[in-house]
Amino acid sequence: MILVTGGAGFIGSNVVEALSETRVVAICDWFGSDDKWKNVRNASVEDFVLPSDLPDWLARRGDSLSGIIHMGAISATTERDVDRIIVNNLQLSRSLWDFAAAREIPFIYASSAATYGNGEQGFIDRSDWEYLATLRPLNPYGWSKLAFDRQVLGIASRDLPAPPKWAGLKFFNVYGPREGHKGGMRSVPYSNYDTLRRGEPLRLFKSERSDYEHGGQKRDFVYVGDCVQTIIWMLDNEFKSDLYNVGTGRAETWLDVARAMFAAMDREPQIEFIDMPESLRGRYQYMTEASMSKLAAVGCPIPATSLRDGVAATYRYLEAESADC
Repeated sequence: MILVTGGAGFIGSNVVEALSETRVVAICDWFGSDDKWKNVRNASVEDFVLPSDLPDWLARRGDSLSGIIHMGAISATTERDVDRIIVNNLQLSRSLWDFAAAREIPFIYASSAATYGNGEQGFIDRSDWEYLATLRPLNPYGWSKLAFDRQVLGIASRDLPAPPKWAGLKFFNVYGPREGHKGGMRSVPYSNYDTLRRGEPLRLFKSERSDYEHGGQKRDFVYVGDCVQTIIWMLDNEFKSDLYNVGTGRAETWLDVARAMFAAMDREPQIEFIDMPESLRGRYQYMTEASMSKLAAVGCPIPATSLRDGVAATYRYLEAESADC
């Protein structure tokens, strides 16, 4: 059985849907009172575990696990309650790591490109202390992911108990189906689906830097289906336990995203630029681009879904969801 924490969330639910076709899967997550349950309504799930019940569940059923995929976290880059982040992103992660090490269970967890901060030191998935010490995340979420990466690498460097294989996956700008529960943290293609369907313009942030035109800010956009395939490949194959970027290796602009969105809607682009919110000024990444040589070196296929194809697939999913309502 594979345990997926955050299994009703964005990346986690897509992992659950793919894995449940051929394997036994258990989900650990909070579902709340909204429509988050819809993310896993098509999956065959062996067990549902609330995070508060996880220690007892692991004591009872932990011996049946053949893998832990730890996607659960407070992922909002706007979250300012650091104590809450420590409990959910650091303490829970460490307890799961220790459990996987003690039971010799493969452990794959979500790190983040947010660990790289503004990118001044590049987006290279190096794991040496000299490089990690130069990284300056822009928010508590990014700091928590970097802090756990450092914990894991510290354990590995001291030859302390560790899972038989592990990977910290630094996801870049992931988009795709099953983002509805994320509210203001949904990707631009997902959150603007209804806006574009109503025939309204797409609104993008103005650039505050002279070296980037409006809409010219760049991101490494990676389709969630490619992230899922990376995780499954790591479950099924041997590789050097380490930190790995998960992106496409190519930065594309928000204007590129806009063109893909309007093409999926069969509309001509109509874009308005708005001022950057005060809450994002000084914390906004103008460019992210994953170095993918490390993942390629271990033989893992590099995410290759184009923006046009990924956005089109997302909108087909949303169209089908709208028809079910």
